[in-house]
Amino acid sequence: MLKVDPAALSDDELLDRYQRAAFSYFLDNVNPENGLVADTSRPNSPASIAVVGFALSCYPIGVERGWVTREAAVRLTLAALRFFSTSPQGSGEGVAGHKGFYYHFLDMRTGLRVWRCELSMVDTALLIAGMLVAGAYFCGDTDEEAEIRQLAEALYRRVDWRWAQGSSPTLRQGWKPKSGFLHYGWEGYNEAIILYVLSMAAPDKPTSDNSYAGWTATYQWENIYGYDVLYGGPLFMHQFSHAWIDFAGIRDAFMREKNSDYFENSRRATYLHRDYARHNPYGFGGYGENLWGLSAGDGPGRFRARVERRPHRFSGYAARGAPFGPDDGTIAPWSYPASLPFAPDICMAALRHLKDRYPEVIDNFRLPSGFNPTLANRRKFGRNGWISEGHFGLDQGIVVMMTENHRSRLIWELMRSNQHIRRGLQKAGFTGGWLSQPASAAPGDRDVA
Repeated sequence: MLKVDPAALSDDELLDRYQRAAFSYFLDNVNPENGLVADTSRPNSPASIAVVGFALSCYPIGVERGWVTREAAVRLTLAALRFFSTSPQGSGEGVAGHKGFYYHFLDMRTGLRVWRCELSMVDTALLIAGMLVAGAYFCGDTDEEAEIRQLAEALYRRVDWRWAQGSSPTLRQGWKPKSGFLHYGWEGYNEAIILYVLSMAAPDKPTSDNSYAGWTATYQWENIYGYDVLYGGPLFMHQFSHAWIDFAGIRDAFMREKNSDYFENSRRATYLHRDYARHNPYGFGGYGENLWGLSAGDGPGRFRARVERRPHRFSGYAARGAPFGPDDGTIAPWSYPASLPFAPDICMAALRHLKDRYPEVIDNFRLPSGFNPTLANRRKFGRNGWISEGHFGLDQGIVVMMTENHRSRLIWELMRSNQHIRRGLQKAGFTGGWLSQPASAAPGDRDVA
């Protein structure tokens, strides 16, 4: 096989290779018996319920792009939905979830809770969002596709969102059997819009009508590098909810007051990260016009080293952000395709620069969780610095979904057709844009542009 020169590829051809490589993560790391998908490609990794949500959202993309047959995608989707439908629930041991929510990490084989992890509200929301994508896309008249639709609706209705508020107007972040709700809720803007939209729209056990307003009251509006922006340090906060919902042109009360919307806010946040790298206040290696992007992801480990003659603390897995940190020189390169809908020009330039300048960072077009060029040529690290081992399902999922939204808007169009998404947005106070138009039919059988 001839080796392809990335410089000779058009933007769409290049994106196709990155997107397909990311999609293959799910086929490589799924248990076909129960549909669970590993959190990472590292040996003995448990399943992540959020990664399963991304997988369920990505299977339709794979079908449309010809990377997996519709029949195979139906089998994997049904395996996951049937597992979650029949998996044990309860407040004791040996369960997968409680009150319709699920534990953050599950054993890949048994599907039961591992690591004494928390019952996760936001990760359950990402899982449910994936189920609703599946229900919208698989609209055929076969028994299998009808079962997908039935199970997706039933699993969404089973979640007791009101219970997850505890005694607070806002949702809690998690719960554990022996200690109850975690002692913190959602503070400030982050990836939780999809959580509130789904919880407020629930037909049977929704959150209170003031829950979303209670959360937005904690927002932090800033002016940074000349950008008026709703602050969220890591880029994933500006990407995850957008993977399912097109926020361009629709506004809640907060954004109406600021004369903006969440899509525009994510665009500004993307440019802010680029400008932060231009300023490079800590003198990290490689930072600049085409190497930027801090997010949640893997890191080189906990140690101290000197950068530009100043001591600096490095971290393992962390939620890095700009400009207020934390920052240890670790770039999240998957954030480029994940921000394509917001700022395609600078994201494509960054992707091409990465491939040209740091080819060893990219594993056959699959992007790593992180790499740190500041550590280049130091002891224990290679000439490109530290590169994350293995791959993370969340990173690969957001690459597939946001690249597809940039290329064809497939997931956005599917979710526009979903009555729950529309109702949740309206209950949260969103108006205008496509919400003013009648719901269109789900594009389950159309050709991809």
